[in-house]
Amino acid sequence: MVMVSKHAVNEKGHLTIGGVDSIELAKIYGTPLFIYDLSLIRERAQAFINTFKELNVQAQVAYASKAFSSVAMYQVMKQENLSLDVVSAGELYTAIKAGYPVDRIHFHGNNKSKEELLLAIEHKIGCIVVDNFYEIELLKKLAAEHNQKVNILLRVTPGVEAHTHDYITTGQQDSKFGFDLLNGQADRAFNEVYQDDYIQLLGLHCHIGSQIFETIGFKVAAEKLIKKMLEWHEEYDFQCTVLNLGGGFGIKYTDEDSPLEPSVYVKEMVIVVKNLVAQTNFAMPEIWIEPGRSLVGDAGTSLYTIGSEKEVPDIRTYLAVDGGMSDNIRPALYGALYDAVIANKMEEQKTEQYTIAGKCCESGDKLIEHITLPKAQAGDILAMFCTGAYGYAMASNYNRLARPAVVFVENGNHQLAVRRESLEDLIHLDLPLTLEKE
Repeated sequence: MVMVSKHAVNEKGHLTIGGVDSIELAKIYGTPLFIYDLSLIRERAQAFINTFKELNVQAQVAYASKAFSSVAMYQVMKQENLSLDVVSAGELYTAIKAGYPVDRIHFHGNNKSKEELLLAIEHKIGCIVVDNFYEIELLKKLAAEHNQKVNILLRVTPGVEAHTHDYITTGQQDSKFGFDLLNGQADRAFNEVYQDDYIQLLGLHCHIGSQIFETIGFKVAAEKLIKKMLEWHEEYDFQCTVLNLGGGFGIKYTDEDSPLEPSVYVKEMVIVVKNLVAQTNFAMPEIWIEPGRSLVGDAGTSLYTIGSEKEVPDIRTYLAVDGGMSDNIRPALYGALYDAVIANKMEEQKTEQYTIAGKCCESGDKLIEHITLPKAQAGDILAMFCTGAYGYAMASNYNRLARPAVVFVENGNHQLAVRRESLEDLIHLDLPLTLEKE
């Protein structure tokens, strides 16, 4: 087996993932197909955990499961001793069914329903990240009614804008998330909860954005949150014990991306917090982070079968695959960029320029605008890299397309983690017409 760029190629000239021939996976499980290399996920998880250990800092590394959630993926994260972020009753229910330790589950969301909060209270999850005043009142009422203490963090917007796409920037002042640090909302929220009989305030949370390649934003956010904690300590003698700096660590989708190693993000955050705390009598808080994309993003590869080809003279040649925006909406939603190869032609010369088109009935359903590949034929297998985050998680049944299967690979072995939807699955919630035509 040889390596071409970072991708392994076997003696047949086929792309291999986790020691498994991708063409064999396509034959066994069909396409479109999501493949996750578990060894890479485990490596990333331990890189975060070990950096905190090396720095002698109490920490929790929580998988931001909105990137991709399933029973099997949650069980992988449990094996790696991670905590878990959920943002809905569905994700929480999946975690419970996966046997996740409830004390390591954190519940996020800007509009949690009464039913969702009751589910969290019923299962005594580890922490609820409170996002707004409506939620404060609702949670105080429910906790009192059920005579149960609830651990919370207050999510705040620190006024830090990450260098990323507007749709995935969440720490700036104009955001639907959290209490504003700059206009007094965070202080008001603190006053409403810190002496409540049933609400146990652990500390503060922020999340400044996604796909971030530098550390300055995290450092500024950490400084602002620690200073606010110090204010509350001096004024109210209240000790925040947790500082959650969120996630958003970038990955390498294409050669233009230059992400940092997980250890770099962690070290820069910890240095800022330690320096600030050292100047006071404030105890070092436990630091929590929430990697999602950086754990599973580049561990995921999508396989597609190539079908039709259309040449538009002097403009472009479209190469259509059997998936598209129904299983990866990111290119259509905010222009996300990807790299790809023809998995059964890894050793052939790249001579052709293509646009990779999906099969949905939308002109904007294009997975890759411009890419150089070997000459393609119908039946070839296209492998698109770094699709492990927000691909399957944001998949839809648009055009009544069935969602793909998900397969895990590791050390030459493979298993089905999510089965492919069938045509019957597509209509299993449909009901026949019963109203009479007049």
